[in-house]
Amino acid sequence: MVQNLVKRYGDFTAINGVSFSIKEDEIFGIIGPNGAGKTTTVECISGLRTPDSGSISIYGLSPQRDRNKIREFVGVQLQESSMPPRLKAREAVKLFASFYPNPMDPDALLETLGMTQVKNSIFKNLSGGQKQRLSIALALVGNPKVAILDELTTGLDPEARRETWSLIESIRDRGVTVILVTHFMDEAERLCDRLALINHGKLAVLDTPEAIAALAGGNRVRFVPSQPVDDKTLHAIPGLTGIERKERYITVTGTGDLAASVINSLAGIGVHVSEIEARRGNLDDAFVKLTRDDPADAPGGAEP
Repeated sequence: MVQNLVKRYGDFTAINGVSFSIKEDEIFGIIGPNGAGKTTTVECISGLRTPDSGSISIYGLSPQRDRNKIREFVGVQLQESSMPPRLKAREAVKLFASFYPNPMDPDALLETLGMTQVKNSIFKNLSGGQKQRLSIALALVGNPKVAILDELTTGLDPEARRETWSLIESIRDRGVTVILVTHFMDEAERLCDRLALINHGKLAVLDTPEAIAALAGGNRVRFVPSQPVDDKTLHAIPGLTGIERKERYITVTGTGDLAASVINSLAGIGVHVSEIEARRGNLDDAFVKLTRDDPADAPGGAEP
């Protein structure tokens, strides 16, 4: 449980009063723009940073006061990690496995992450994606009760991303609680039971991916009219709430069967539509809507 978490770096407040609780055995996602405070939040949860105020409790323990105990059942994968350059991948995973009482099998884990062919390669010879997979392996090999994964699929190809998603789901199915930081909305929709959206260091919304996606504002229809149509005519279409124009395309947002309303209403005035594309609002749309603001109002500086 996180209550009224505050973390400052000099005059910059990275986290400003964030509170949420995480249920056992769920995949809890943290999303937000770059510099919003996502990484600072999970670093405080894992005990890597000390908050200025507020409290954090993991199974009744404090990440700051009970760091050694928490390390026994919390695995952490950070955005960037480094290892001795000549340490082999398999050696690193076996070393980390030795720290825990009931670790996963290192070779089986490396195979699941697609690293069998490079398990005997030294760290400095691994590609960026392979180093990321190794970092994930080090976080999971301890068979943790809580796994904190920060941008875990950055640098992975599409096939490796999907394999990693399946791995995370299987870990959750074994009773592991996962805290996942991601900037991929498809990843958040696929994996997460609930999402916390952090913006400018504050909790903007906390809900299921489906509920947050619904905040995007209904349906979107993009089309090309056979002749120019002014905004007044478009706003007369039943259910229409918004209009965007880009080159020859018009995109409208609204409720109900918006595509049928557009086609029928414009046909009634002799305007035909082509290249029509209709879709419901999704998590990407909601993310943009909830984080769109005046840059002048945002605090300066990148997230530490």
